[in-house]
Amino acid sequence: MKRPRAKRKRPHQSKGQRPKWAVSVRRVPERDAWELIHPRCVRERAEDIEEVEAMLAAGEDEVARDELRWLLEGCHQFITAHRMLGEIALAENDVKLARGHFGFAYQIGLKAVPAGGLPGPLPYELPANRAFFEAGKGLAWCLRQLGEERAAIEVVETLLRLDPSDPLGLSAWKK
Repeated sequence: MKRPRAKRKRPHQSKGQRPKWAVSVRRVPERDAWELIHPRCVRERAEDIEEVEAMLAAGEDEVARDELRWLLEGCHQFITAHRMLGEIALAENDVKLARGHFGFAYQIGLKAVPAGGLPGPLPYELPANRAFFEAGKGLAWCLRQLGEERAAIEVVETLLRLDPSDPLGLSAWKK
């Protein structure tokens, strides 16, 4: 009779730690603030995002979309790429597709936050956090357009809990 194999941890992951390929959070030195830490694959693709932005500015949406999809093939945790695909979908009036991209980006960032929350804010003002908040705002807008008002409010409330300073003007959405 064969014995069941014991579950083994991945060598790069210890108990309570996020895998190296996942987005995580860390406290900002000398501040009561937290920031998202993006995996190496995201940091290595920063110049590619600048090229995609240039493509979009030149009206080359199809080429930009293909480039973003290619970037995601090698780095699924790329919040900025998902957000940008959501924006392209919105520009083409595909709210359901935009909701999917924004939602995926939002979930990636949200999974980095511990279940009990953070002991301080995750401020939008920090560059590492911006794409997450922008994707969340895009998701809330799409959910509202699709008649999912309660889900939209939940997203907004989560974003406001993470950054109470409300730099994106989200508190007005709850009224």
